[in-house]
Amino acid sequence: MIRRHATALRIALAILDFVAAIAVFVAVSFLRFGPDWITSWESAATSPWLLAGAYAASWVAILWLLGLYRMRARWAWRTEVLDLLRAVFIVAILTFATLFVIKLPDVSRLFLVGLFAAQAVVAVGSRGVLRFLLRRAREGGRNSRFVLVVGHGESAHEFARRVERYPYLGLRIAGFLADPGPGDPHPEAPASEPMPDAGIEPPPAGTLGRIGEIESVLRLNVIDEVAICLSPEHAAYVEPIARICEEYGLIVRIPLFAGISAVPGGRVEDFDGLRIQTLSYGPDRAIGLISKRFIDVVGAIAALVVCSPILAAAAVAIWADGRGPIFFRQQRVGLRGRQFRLVKLRTMVPDAEEQRLALGSRNEISGPAFKVTDDPRVTRVGRLLRRSSLDEIPQFWNVIVGEMSIVGPRPPLPDEVAAYDVWHRRRLSMKPGITGLWQISARREEEFDRWVRIDLDYIDRWSIWLDLKIMLRTVPAMLEGR
Repeated sequence: MIRRHATALRIALAILDFVAAIAVFVAVSFLRFGPDWITSWESAATSPWLLAGAYAASWVAILWLLGLYRMRARWAWRTEVLDLLRAVFIVAILTFATLFVIKLPDVSRLFLVGLFAAQAVVAVGSRGVLRFLLRRAREGGRNSRFVLVVGHGESAHEFARRVERYPYLGLRIAGFLADPGPGDPHPEAPASEPMPDAGIEPPPAGTLGRIGEIESVLRLNVIDEVAICLSPEHAAYVEPIARICEEYGLIVRIPLFAGISAVPGGRVEDFDGLRIQTLSYGPDRAIGLISKRFIDVVGAIAALVVCSPILAAAAVAIWADGRGPIFFRQQRVGLRGRQFRLVKLRTMVPDAEEQRLALGSRNEISGPAFKVTDDPRVTRVGRLLRRSSLDEIPQFWNVIVGEMSIVGPRPPLPDEVAAYDVWHRRRLSMKPGITGLWQISARREEEFDRWVRIDLDYIDRWSIWLDLKIMLRTVPAMLEGR
């Protein structure tokens, strides 16, 4: 199994099962003992919350040991139900054995029967609902990760078929690159030089191009991962392609079919019986990224609730100052080139976008970015909002829907990304953030390359602890108007 995606889904299932088991324990206790159920448990010299936690933990442990968190290529409802009933039976046996060994004061047998019956119903129902929601989300294209398959032979299509057996992982085949043909560049060409288009014969139908066009394909498409599935006679192309993907900060998968050897670095894992080497050139710590997403959602919801009076006051001030729209929406580029609509409080005159071209000569940034001190397009209220960074509060909505993170690189404009050098694009390997390392350390920096180096330093050193430190440093920076 491809570990990053499998781990994320396993953790989500385990958390759901843990919370559901505690809810079942509390609900059955209430039904059996009434509103004073906590007192009833405490009279037996036992904490009900300790018991609920121990029961939920044992339930998740049994499901894990029985392999019910593994992804299955051919999922069947009947098999899932039988496996869950087997898990309930094992938990029931262990519970009765534990009560006998520790000689706990009499525990209502009626409560236990109700607990295990309810657990079976809830487990089957929650798994069914979760699979339905995941299927709908995947069909709608949400949370999908796009895989470019390098190669167009049988091994490439075999890998694609294996990926399609696991729709719940959210992996989608973006397309194929044709095998090397006459005139394609030598595989030992330097990675910093783009692999030119051979221009000798067109690629086969159904492909995005030839291997020699890989850099243009990566620039023009949203690609999260690259699977190099070449035949043994083209094995010399594997490492140079991996080096190009490193420049873009992509995850590389190399299925180790017969005749293909692993390249230096990375890890080898199993995916549906096939050994695959994974090279991670961007953040790829599943548990850490899940934790980051959890912090993002909780923090963004809390921020919007706490700041709602400020938003209301700012909205009134913006409307009174210019009678224009309160919010400003702009197309930005996010993770791996995905475009989204960033939302902010409006701080400029309504036709600010049209006036930008006239201010091109005043741009203070050296590189593909735009910044003007004392921008004449900024309104009176806008200056106050910008100085305090309050105009960025609505971006917490972008965080909630998954387009941004609280901490990350600055979200660029599409025309900025179009002017990026190859090494600049690695900053797109992480979701853009409301705040980040460059905002608190080099916001007045006039050299764009320096901005990018700071973003790449953040990506290379990323951790939850680093995010928390940046958040803490953002508060005084806002208060001081920096």
